[in-house]
Amino acid sequence: MSKMSIVVPCYNEEAALPVYYGEICRVMDEMPELEFEIIFVDDGSADGTLGILKEMNATDGRCRYLSFSRNFGKEAALYAGLKSAQGDYVATMDVDLQDPPGLLPEMYRILKEERFDSVATRRSDRTGEPRLRSFLSERFYKVINSISKTKIVSGARDYRLMRRNMVDAVLKMSEYNRFSKGIFEWVGFRTKWLEFGNVGRCAGETKWSVKKLFSYSIEGITGFSVAPLSLASVIGVMFCLLSFVMIFVIIVRTLVWGDPVSGWPSLVCIIFMVSGIQLFCTGIVGEYLSKTYLETKHRPIFILKDSSEKDGGEGHGENKEF
Repeated sequence: MSKMSIVVPCYNEEAALPVYYGEICRVMDEMPELEFEIIFVDDGSADGTLGILKEMNATDGRCRYLSFSRNFGKEAALYAGLKSAQGDYVATMDVDLQDPPGLLPEMYRILKEERFDSVATRRSDRTGEPRLRSFLSERFYKVINSISKTKIVSGARDYRLMRRNMVDAVLKMSEYNRFSKGIFEWVGFRTKWLEFGNVGRCAGETKWSVKKLFSYSIEGITGFSVAPLSLASVIGVMFCLLSFVMIFVIIVRTLVWGDPVSGWPSLVCIIFMVSGIQLFCTGIVGEYLSKTYLETKHRPIFILKDSSEKDGGEGHGENKEF
């Protein structure tokens, strides 16, 4: 019997967990030909998430959990879940039911009957989402697809079902600064896309503020494109050429009309503008340098404090770093 692993990151999701569990159990009952395991990754939650996960593990052997020593972020949680997954097929999805579990049977059917290695999902609309957030998300996909060789489908979700060979390829990319949407596309493999309408959270509140989404977008751009570095170089060359032209103009003006002292306000504005451009370009270089710095430190992507894995049936799993 084939086995399917379902990786579910959780951060302060005590309200959503019971609702999700009821829905995913219904879906698993519709697929009796498969053995299941659900790997909940507690990303350092401050509420009762871990307690609920322990109760679920005690009553349902299909439910496993990993608990981080602190909040490492969703990307680390996805990586930890994929490393722990043992299934021939591995799904990743959110616990808030914005990724409809009801799509799993169709996703599995596609992998079984068609020649695809992965079935991914994307939202066909953003109904119910704040306009500013929708606008910024759309702009992000257009920007990154215009400057990166790794193309990311607009509206792509982290909800997908993969064969084991693709999961193993993703795990080989053990970088500290992770952007899963880009990693899934970079490793290749044949992927079929399923669309669904935007679904609201079943419970709880979103953890993704505009500020966090902006930081996440920067992570994606710097992780899969060096175009900003090229932009900084182009701007530098342009201002260098402009300075030579201005020097020539000043020399000609002085020789022909003299050089009266005038125009100091415009000169100050130019100095501020050039200084701003220099700081902007330095910031771009610094962003890439900071990513390199973090990679060279070889810090673990996450630290595991607790898990459902028992040694000889006693106690909790030992602390582990990855």
